[in-house]
Amino acid sequence: MAGSNFGTLFKLTSFGESHGIALGGVIDGMPANIEIDFEAIQLELDRRRPGQSDLVSPRKEKDVVEFLSGFFDGKSTGTPIGFIIKNDDQHSKDYENIKDSFRPSHADYTYAEKYGIRDYRGGGRSSARETVARVVAGALAKQVLNHLDIRFSTYVCQVGSISLEQLGFYPKELIEASLVRCPNESSANSMIQLIEQTRSEGDTIGGVIACCVENVPAGIGEPVFDKLHAELGKAMLSINAVKGFEIGSGFAAAAMKGSEHNDLFNADGSTKSNHSGGIQGGISNGMPIQFKVAFKPVASILQNQEMLTNDGALKASEIKGRHDACVVPRAVPIVEAMAAMVILDFYLRNKSVHL
Repeated sequence: MAGSNFGTLFKLTSFGESHGIALGGVIDGMPANIEIDFEAIQLELDRRRPGQSDLVSPRKEKDVVEFLSGFFDGKSTGTPIGFIIKNDDQHSKDYENIKDSFRPSHADYTYAEKYGIRDYRGGGRSSARETVARVVAGALAKQVLNHLDIRFSTYVCQVGSISLEQLGFYPKELIEASLVRCPNESSANSMIQLIEQTRSEGDTIGGVIACCVENVPAGIGEPVFDKLHAELGKAMLSINAVKGFEIGSGFAAAAMKGSEHNDLFNADGSTKSNHSGGIQGGISNGMPIQFKVAFKPVASILQNQEMLTNDGALKASEIKGRHDACVVPRAVPIVEAMAAMVILDFYLRNKSVHL
């Protein structure tokens, strides 16, 4: 599948389906001789896995990564890294009632039109379960970026109409202390209540994830078509259920004047305003990179709906299976992983600019 490759120098090719034997990937371009913290990689997968709290899908997957190549004596060798994550808790029978129907707002119809065949079990390749491979690659990318002191703060800033007022760089410990991964306790409690209420109604709700990346050196990015923010946008929009990407002041900039939008600094050189989101001309300017990612409500709702059938008729049916009422708490490590992959890839590409 041509669309299963990502990156230029630091590259991921992923494979697998939601109800297949396993998912996995091959990572190429990992710098050699990096000491690897394998427990940290597994921790990132644990942050993404289902069944981690009462707020998310109850599917019980351990999501243990098994590396097949690319390491020796605990360090990266610079050769391709192969890995798999086995599926353990598939309930394929839950999808028998929709094998001849197309679920509303899913990829069922589009996959069938493209390939002439589809794996209806949990969405097959279109399932968000595919993102386990991204999290592994992103965890490795972050370990390289740690050597450059590039740091990430990624968290839930909105669920439904409930928003976190103050965005910025929050410590990971504060984010992970919340079931919804929102660093403000009051906002987090309101978000949790909304998710629980929505789930009790057999419905789902959307949300927004914010990401702030500090200490990215100035000069990272490629003109004209490979702008850093363009590649970040592509990375985020490739994540399941993502419908919006906004960097810096984003759409709010359309209502501003230039005198309001231009970035400002304090006397000590620190950031006073960062409407550009840390990127100008598609290249990092040394300020924190700040962006937001909007997720739609999960399309699988536990309500009776009309579905289009293979023969073109409409049929009332209910979607079964185990699904998230709100995907954003589990999507935080996915957003961070994709950001890390993009930034490492551009950092490596930038090494070819200066002799």
